[in-house]
Amino acid sequence: MVDTDGRGLILEPQPADVQDRDGAPVVLRLSRGSFPFIDKAFADSGYAGEAPAQAISNRIKIVKKPPDQVGFTVHPRRWVVERFFAWISRNRRLWKDPEATLTSARAFLYAASVMLLVRRLGRHS
Repeated sequence: MVDTDGRGLILEPQPADVQDRDGAPVVLRLSRGSFPFIDKAFADSGYAGEAPAQAISNRIKIVKKPPDQVGFTVHPRRWVVERFFAWISRNRRLWKDPEATLTSARAFLYAASVMLLVRRLGRHS
């Protein structure tokens, strides 16, 4: 889960055999503890369904492509998460070395997010 500027809020890696809509309730519940003031979450259609909607009390807005869309189009809010993935993939550790455990994967995701913030702050000072 990222904020509207693309900074990582809740980084919860899950096994590859977990579908987005099955893993979403875990992330959404974790977000309620740290960020109870978040009122609306934007998600792609992989997060549609009852489980994510029932996991939390805030609203989930599914960003869908228009029915008449042909080719690539930037969708509101979806690009924010994709940009976050691009930013953290610049970290060689995440790009090159797969992690053996979810705990170490989570630790390196948070470390990459901190390094990302440090780099971005360094550019603005």
